[in-house]
Amino acid sequence: MTPVDVLQRRAAETWFLGNGLPAVLRPGALVRRLWPRSAPALAGLAVFMLWSVVIVSITDKHTIDINGKPTRTEWFVLALLVLVVPLAALAGWLVSRIRTLRSREVAAGVSLIVVVIGVFFGGPTTQVLLNAVIAAASVGVILVVTASGVGSILSWAARVTLDDLALAGTLFVRSLPVVLLTVLVFFNTYVWLMAEYVGRGRLTLALGFLALIAVAFVTSSTADAVRPMLSAAGQHVDSDDARLAGTPFADIADPVGSEPLSRGERWNVIFVLAVSQVVQVATVALVSAGVFFVLGLILLNPRLLSEWTRGGSSDGELLGMTLPVPQALIQTTMFLGGLTFMYVSAKAVGDGEYRARFLDPLIDELRLTLTARNRYRTLPAR
Repeated sequence: MTPVDVLQRRAAETWFLGNGLPAVLRPGALVRRLWPRSAPALAGLAVFMLWSVVIVSITDKHTIDINGKPTRTEWFVLALLVLVVPLAALAGWLVSRIRTLRSREVAAGVSLIVVVIGVFFGGPTTQVLLNAVIAAASVGVILVVTASGVGSILSWAARVTLDDLALAGTLFVRSLPVVLLTVLVFFNTYVWLMAEYVGRGRLTLALGFLALIAVAFVTSSTADAVRPMLSAAGQHVDSDDARLAGTPFADIADPVGSEPLSRGERWNVIFVLAVSQVVQVATVALVSAGVFFVLGLILLNPRLLSEWTRGGSSDGELLGMTLPVPQALIQTTMFLGGLTFMYVSAKAVGDGEYRARFLDPLIDELRLTLTARNRYRTLPAR
């Protein structure tokens, strides 16, 4: 291969990863440049490790354990807890904006250094060796997810969701009548008793069961929607040349006969469409759950909590942390979020306006990506 061919092939591989279709790449392409491609996720992990260092330095504890009325320091810790996820997402987004491989490698290296510092001065436990194992496992998971191409799909789905936040707001408004109907569930004593008495493990299994049904429904409907496009994969449209202008495929002619899609490529198309819809619906469900959570914080007082839960605890556990939030409120919020996720999933799939504004444009983008895939297959292999 000439140097020009190498650069063109690398640009094409980066373009496919950015568009959520890693399965179209030739064997071995996904493991190349693995370290710089993992930089955004490593930056997010570094933020969490740095957060743990700050928590340990402030509280002298490796876990958050806040009972009763928080002190000023504990309020500060709670504020850090609320901000850590947005800050990690922001760090990952900023690193993903870096275009040069060398700069990404530096960012990944700095992130790894922060993770190592977190092992010694932070971490979830007091044992450095156990913290090192957890950190190494986290880095390993990030590398595996990146090398498998799942990371590029999740990144693409998150970007699509952010680009269509207005549509997510529309979904929330259109589902608001049912969300308001769940207020009847929220103010139901038996629901609060269930939330108090059912263990977190059993509740998680129930929510997983509901989510599995919703995801299966979305995936099945997506497969039916894209079947015509998959059967005519890469079918050229007159506007494709203009839409591919500025991409690595702009100067490549369409092949006379396109290579049929492999099973992995077909699953990649279905998976990326299903994930994009699930992420958007999950965003709506999280917003709904947040509304009920804040409502509970406003309305609940010790007497009302005692009446609804028959003397339930005023403290709760979340991800191994003890927080000054009733356990019943946390579990009720999770339950209502799961119900909202199921309902919005069903409504989104059967909503003609949602399909016209979100799903059909995505299918058209993937059809264009498969046209680029046919052109990519004409490039010389390594």
